[in-house]
Amino acid sequence: MRDECNECGGKGYEVLSTEKCPECKGSGKIKSVNLMDLSQNDVKNFLNEGSVCSKCGGSGEIEVRKQCPACSGKGASYRCDVCDKPIAGPIDGKEACIACGKIEIVHVLDNSCNQDELEVGKMYLAKVNNHADFGVFVDLNSNLRGLIHSSNLNIKLEEKAPVIVQVKEIRRDGKMDLIPRVIKDYQTVEVEKSISIRRSTELGSFTGKLVKIEGEVIQVKQTAGPTIFTISDEDGLISCAAFESAGTRAFPEIDADMIITATGEVTSRGDRLQLEVRSMKHLIGEKEVAVKKRIDDAIDQRAEPSDIEFLVESEILEKLRPAMRKVAKEIKRAIIRSKPILLRHHADADGMTAAVAIEKAILPMIREVNGPDAEYHYYKRAPSKAPFYELPDVTKDISFALEDAARHGQKLPLVVMVDNGSTEEDVPAMRQAQVYGIDMVVVDHHHPDEIVDQYLLGHVNPAHVGGDFGMTAGMLATEVARMINPDVTDVIKHLPAIAAVGDRSEAPEAEVYKQLVADRYSLQDLKEMALALDFEAYWLKFASGRGIVDDLMDLGDHKRHNDIVKLLCEQANAMISEQLDACMPNVKSEDLPNTAVLNVLDVENYAHKFTFPAPGKTSGEVHDLMCKKLEGRPVITIGYGPDFAVIRSKGVLMNIPQMVRELHEEIVGAGVNGGGHLVVGSIKFVEGMRTEVLSKLVEKIGSVGVE
Repeated sequence: MRDECNECGGKGYEVLSTEKCPECKGSGKIKSVNLMDLSQNDVKNFLNEGSVCSKCGGSGEIEVRKQCPACSGKGASYRCDVCDKPIAGPIDGKEACIACGKIEIVHVLDNSCNQDELEVGKMYLAKVNNHADFGVFVDLNSNLRGLIHSSNLNIKLEEKAPVIVQVKEIRRDGKMDLIPRVIKDYQTVEVEKSISIRRSTELGSFTGKLVKIEGEVIQVKQTAGPTIFTISDEDGLISCAAFESAGTRAFPEIDADMIITATGEVTSRGDRLQLEVRSMKHLIGEKEVAVKKRIDDAIDQRAEPSDIEFLVESEILEKLRPAMRKVAKEIKRAIIRSKPILLRHHADADGMTAAVAIEKAILPMIREVNGPDAEYHYYKRAPSKAPFYELPDVTKDISFALEDAARHGQKLPLVVMVDNGSTEEDVPAMRQAQVYGIDMVVVDHHHPDEIVDQYLLGHVNPAHVGGDFGMTAGMLATEVARMINPDVTDVIKHLPAIAAVGDRSEAPEAEVYKQLVADRYSLQDLKEMALALDFEAYWLKFASGRGIVDDLMDLGDHKRHNDIVKLLCEQANAMISEQLDACMPNVKSEDLPNTAVLNVLDVENYAHKFTFPAPGKTSGEVHDLMCKKLEGRPVITIGYGPDFAVIRSKGVLMNIPQMVRELHEEIVGAGVNGGGHLVVGSIKFVEGMRTEVLSKLVEKIGSVGVE
């Protein structure tokens, strides 16, 4: 097998330097010439332009060359067709080493081959097609058919049976004369058409021509007609169609994630190019490793995040920049590889703004890579009711992902979690996802547990660099989105302000984000958008609500935005007022040893159920009223039910995740779990142990410091 020398590119020499041509002294032309030796046209050209120097070709320079040591000046390296060992060159017409040259070689033609690859005298493996009065027709591949004339038939040949034939003659009209050969010991050598590898960005220049590509199989989809393979190379995706018969899987040995080489004709299908495949092979060994590395390196470079300046000056953001770049790069890499994105977020204003910021950044890129309708196949956004990745969430996600993989040949998704994913409560779901090889990244501001990092490709959390929950997920995700796609900055730059108001952030960055959009939105506007998002999230349940959520965030028609926000706030405030009218007379207050005021409410018995606001929101509204009433004092509010408690606090130095861990260990049989932020969170427990858990919780709250 002949390979072009990698060192010299097939030239057989290396260029050491250039120097002035000694013949023309660098002019590129010969000053004197014998006109008697020139034709009339040559004389005319010479008189007009002068004669070109034959030594330098008119360049005025010559190359100082050195024979290529890698190929000894041959411009190529040879390997034995049988054992693949390096050899000096063909021996007796065979590209085989001395040992293998003693074995008869039978060539197997790839479907990309035509008569150009045939050589008279060589032997080929064929299949009997049909019998005729004057001989037997055999197929050397799907494109080549030859005749074994009856005068050369000395053995009986059955239809569809394999037969070794030797090429006796290839006539001018293209017809072949073949001789059957019976050989006991032989070695088969596959023959491919020798054509250059083309990249996806080059195919437009080769429409109607035969090309070869190398890449990774991203997707295999069987249609009622051909099998469609999506191949990724260094520059992009190539759609490849292979036809066996209607609805029959072509190249069944080729599957997703394989590194392959394919040969076929470039055709135009509407506004997209397609490769009509003649042959496709799974690459293995060193070739597979080299191609995969080449593609990975190119994709890695294309996935580099943009170097942006953050919308606000923040020491926390600067410290988080490496982690944010890592998450942004993983998301971009998934898009380039046509890996579906599943965006999971907490169902509140902060989680929704965080998710939509990333959504607006990635959808144009997904459409660019996979086509105008790609967002319906390669992207999904789904809210989580709890501020963590619950088992019902991951069960649905795995189920849908496996169905898509089986039905459409898609890769399993990259799960992007925002405003959840940092706590130990996420681990059970993460472990299930890991079993199926589902990758995950997290952008969150809940107090993190180190255990989750072993399940993540990237994790952005302000607590990792000395920050706290005041840096909301909406702020973090907006900056990550700008790293992915800076062009969306003007579209999403108001989302951090909505998140800051919705999550009641007191971080210094929150005020700057609000001032950044103060010319468009007043503080009241931001509060109303946050309330409308929380209200709509309650009714959306597990639906993404893309259209109406865009309107609530003012990402579409501005008049419709104003109208829907006004209407939803009117409805939400009426329901909150009704809920508070029922709740407030039933709030019980007491002073704790640390001077904080504790307010408790049984939301199971003294609040409307199965309507807005939910227990968590109800507890928050009660807490706000008590803080106004007790202004200047540290305040804790607990809204509890049969098996849960929601905690809100102000001016109290609590660590709710730590308290939850302590309660779990100290109260045997209570099944305590939960978490959240340091001073805002929730816990769950078994109903029969409610009294013990709440008593112990109040005891712990009363022992912590206050501001």
